[in-house]
Amino acid sequence: MFKTVLFPIDMSSEAQQAAPKVVELVKLHHSRLVLLSVVEPSAPEAPQSAAQSSPEAVAQLLGNAKDLFASQGIDADVIEREGQPAFVICDVADELNADLIVMGCRGVGLIEEVQEESVTVRVINLSPCPVLIVP
Repeated sequence: MFKTVLFPIDMSSEAQQAAPKVVELVKLHHSRLVLLSVVEPSAPEAPQSAAQSSPEAVAQLLGNAKDLFASQGIDADVIEREGQPAFVICDVADELNADLIVMGCRGVGLIEEVQEESVTVRVINLSPCPVLIVP
């Protein structure tokens, strides 16, 4: 049913909490797993301390995630891109012809006043495939 599962990851605890569900789905459906992390461009005046703005930190995150899934018997492909997370996630899902995107969720973006700032809500609205949100 799910030939290709896209799992966008960042350094949040929500992404870490979604990982066991990804393992379960990939094993159940014998899916190809693709891990995606997005390097967010920063404004020139902004400090480079933002972890998700560092290509090195993102590369390390992807390596650690790949190792974590390998320990569960899952060989994952990794993709690192730069841009606005929601748009990049949907573009990559479209490029891969992904059958499912699995994401963790902080829950903040599901509040009406903050919806426009939520990556999760944007992905839900723009995705070319089903999106599974793991609370």
